[in-house]
Amino acid sequence: MLRRKKRKKGPVRSKKKIVDGIEFKSGLEAYMHTALKKANIKAEYEGRTYTLLDGFNFTLECYERQANGRGDYKDRGNKKVLGMKYTPDFIGEGFIIECKGRPNESFPIRWKIFKKYVNYQLRGVTLYKPQNQKECDTTVSLILGKINSKLDKNTRKDK
Repeated sequence: MLRRKKRKKGPVRSKKKIVDGIEFKSGLEAYMHTALKKANIKAEYEGRTYTLLDGFNFTLECYERQANGRGDYKDRGNKKVLGMKYTPDFIGEGFIIECKGRPNESFPIRWKIFKKYVNYQLRGVTLYKPQNQKECDTTVSLILGKINSKLDKNTRKDK
């Protein structure tokens, strides 16, 4: 009996998709764009990059291999360390959406740091992180609910 070889699972490779002339990095992002558009919710795709951690000069000795685990174990200190940046998928008035089907290993820590950044720097913003199409639809419903409640409050103030 022949056995099938299991392919080694590497990093997740999402399929790029083009919708309305915009190249999305995944099908879930394209779906979110379509759902937002159908609901007439304005949102910009990857419109802003936030600096979560500034770059700095590391002036001490640091013995390590290269980041990918290759190369010699040697002093790699006394160098500039790049900053950490984050670009959410969609930014609208009062909300940020990050579509994440299957996160890579660095995403959870980056997401935590971004949440802290939002908590202290972007007060009044609601974060959404849908991981499938159903959650994208729920996200759109939640945003519409917030928009409608704001409209209701403004209507009551006018009377």
